[in-house]
Amino acid sequence: MSTATQTSTDTSSETDRIERSIHINAPRAKVWRSLADAEKFGTWFGAALKGKQFAAGQRVQVPMTIKGYEHVVFDAMLERIEPESLMSYRWHPRTGDLDYSKEERTLVTFTLKDVEGGTLLTVVETGFDKLPPARRMDAIRGNSRGWEFQLNRMNDYVNAN
Repeated sequence: MSTATQTSTDTSSETDRIERSIHINAPRAKVWRSLADAEKFGTWFGAALKGKQFAAGQRVQVPMTIKGYEHVVFDAMLERIEPESLMSYRWHPRTGDLDYSKEERTLVTFTLKDVEGGTLLTVVETGFDKLPPARRMDAIRGNSRGWEFQLNRMNDYVNAN
């Protein structure tokens, strides 16, 4: 059974950025496939992406599949896809059942790096300072916990497949 090490890094403004990393004991190509293949991403992330594909400039809107969050829509605008290196998208961080359509989206960037014994996967989410002040800290707290949860889910998925 493989183990994963997760680290937290909070740099820049405490109100604008979340950074989380995890060491996954698998080759970068395998981790990349689990990230960039929309169906695989949906499996570990908890989004109904069956039959979908990720492409830069494309928007995906599908329901979440995580128990208790089925009413939430995963709505992402794919920005950059650099094979086995980087994938980024913009989305609205959720903190409740609000209309987020008039708010700016935060930027989520995944990077992969070869390290001894596997791959370092880092996710950085920025742009919280552009959210309405009334919900900014809830969004940061929620997504901070959320990224820790999601990185562990990805590690489990990669090592099980």
